[in-house]
Amino acid sequence: MTALTVGFVGLGSMGRAMAANLVRAGFSVQVWNRSPEPVKALVEQGALAAAGLSEVFDNDIVVSMLADDHAVESNLHDPALLANARAWLHINMATVSLPLARRATELHAEHRIGYLAAPVLGRAEVAEAGRLNILAAGPEELLDRAEPLFAALGQRTWRLGSEPHQANAAKISANFLLACAIESMAEASSLAEANGVKATDLVEMLTNTVFPGPVYSGYGAMIAERRYEPAGFRLVLGLKDVNLALEAGAEQHVPLPFGGVLRDAFLDAVAHGDADRDWAAVAEVARRRAGLD
Repeated sequence: MTALTVGFVGLGSMGRAMAANLVRAGFSVQVWNRSPEPVKALVEQGALAAAGLSEVFDNDIVVSMLADDHAVESNLHDPALLANARAWLHINMATVSLPLARRATELHAEHRIGYLAAPVLGRAEVAEAGRLNILAAGPEELLDRAEPLFAALGQRTWRLGSEPHQANAAKISANFLLACAIESMAEASSLAEANGVKATDLVEMLTNTVFPGPVYSGYGAMIAERRYEPAGFRLVLGLKDVNLALEAGAEQHVPLPFGGVLRDAFLDAVAHGDADRDWAAVAEVARRRAGLD
């Protein structure tokens, strides 16, 4: 049993699995969430409940897994909270914008709290298995000290730079590529189906020949079967990440021509009521455009 104490904020499907793995690894974990049900479930597994965020920041390390910039800023960037914190390190494992990552780095430095960005690749079932890929960036010394936590959460930690925002840039880039892959599979499936080929047959052929691997096989099957629930990653969060990519590209004058197409497709899907389905449901936009409904 390690003496290191961890406060964990944000118990969605990913956060619940990650906090549970830290408990199983022997860390003393204190959890907080706006809704109480996930907290109760983790307490039953051996975690401690925090009455508020100030208790969370009394631990050695704080790990946060919140949905977006607004959730991070409104909950964790309170100067009074950070001024009174005993924590010496905050690891933000959410996918957030580059400007927020830079603000967070500066704010934590002002209060002498270490800050790392460590967003992850993997859905909830991967998190449950402790097989996440962790994209981490920040001072090397802090990365070394955080390694026991990362080892409990993932199969590999990819160190991507000394500035925390660099990990967020890598994660935004990865999610942008995933969104492009989903859109391309959706359009190809619609093209085949419009010409009398079963989408399931197309996907089986592609994923056993030129596009093997979990991205095309996993999302391809969901698209071909029109199976978007339960959501492993909500479509509205996919829209958020596409927008983050476009914003990051604009900041550095990097054109992302496919980004505009993706944004409009995701907006179309949200407008048609698919916000809370898996982001593979963006394939329904391609079907509508092709008149397949």
